[in-house]
Amino acid sequence: MPKIILTGDRPTGRLHVGHYVGSLRRRVELQNSGEFDKIYIMIADAQALTDNFDNQEKVRQNIIEVALDYLSVGLDPEKITIFIQSQVPELTEMTFFYANLVTVSRLQRNPTVKNEIQMRNFEASIPVGFFTYPISQASDITAFKATHVPVGEDQEPMIEQAREIVRKFNATYNTDCLIEPAIVLPENDACRRLPGTDGKAKMSKSLGNCIYLADTPEDVKTKVMSMYTDPNHIKVSDPGQIEGNTVFTYLDAFVKPDSFSKYLPEYENLDALKDHYRRGGLGDVKVKRFLLAVLEDELAPIRARRKEWEKNIPGVYQILKEGSEVARAVAAQTMHEMKDAMKINYFDDYELIQAQAKKFGGEE
Repeated sequence: MPKIILTGDRPTGRLHVGHYVGSLRRRVELQNSGEFDKIYIMIADAQALTDNFDNQEKVRQNIIEVALDYLSVGLDPEKITIFIQSQVPELTEMTFFYANLVTVSRLQRNPTVKNEIQMRNFEASIPVGFFTYPISQASDITAFKATHVPVGEDQEPMIEQAREIVRKFNATYNTDCLIEPAIVLPENDACRRLPGTDGKAKMSKSLGNCIYLADTPEDVKTKVMSMYTDPNHIKVSDPGQIEGNTVFTYLDAFVKPDSFSKYLPEYENLDALKDHYRRGGLGDVKVKRFLLAVLEDELAPIRARRKEWEKNIPGVYQILKEGSEVARAVAAQTMHEMKDAMKINYFDDYELIQAQAKKFGGEE
């Protein structure tokens, strides 16, 4: 069976370092690994409209921002297919059919949906499109027969619901045309849910606690130097706490084997730095400056690639157009197989037509 990846992002803003360590960096590694037969990366604009239906310009403007972020981190349109969700109408058609296989109570039990509804204050008035987005996500995955879905761990309930839909569809219609996907999580625990710069559990544009991939060096410096650390680590000599200390969480996510030899040669590795901080005698400013250097190592090439792509915006839209055409052809084939299984392929079913002609005594 071919190994196929499907993943993507909602175009509601520029992508940040949480997206990068949570999935983008891994996508580039998988793209270059040669392990996978096909990789589809989706800009989920239709899903973004479920809670931005009255602000479509926000979604429209951020299509190009997300595409630039994709290209700048090293996603290569020669190796993968980047497409826009709304340009593949078969995904909406699949969502409609899948909706018959899922109960309201099952959607209400989905922890990701519950959290998102609470975060957006939708408790009193939930848009149906938003409430059913796990079904839409299952369509996105299964349309391309994805075997692997690289996402953050908060999306695990969504992947499990997609598996349930696959099993229900295949059993109901006696077919094996749909494939159960496996989740691909970041290998580094710190990358699974990078906190905001203020120490809040979620990095969010609305909270103003993000470091964006497109941020200038000056912006990154300002944000790093104001990062939340240990509030009880007041003097350099004070023992410090690592747990819940945002600076060290970011170091866990970004430090590379050569980071210390380049920027802090007096320490052998991150464990040695942490031990010193715990004992006392190591100031937050020194640790933050080290993090800033490590981050700039990662972000500078991304920033440079983005500036090159920004010079050819029509070319970026052409990449999206061609990718959407490829994606639609694949989704249409899956939809055709599904309709065959559901026996709603009326015009292609020669036996049905002949049987009905015979039944009514007409010409066969």
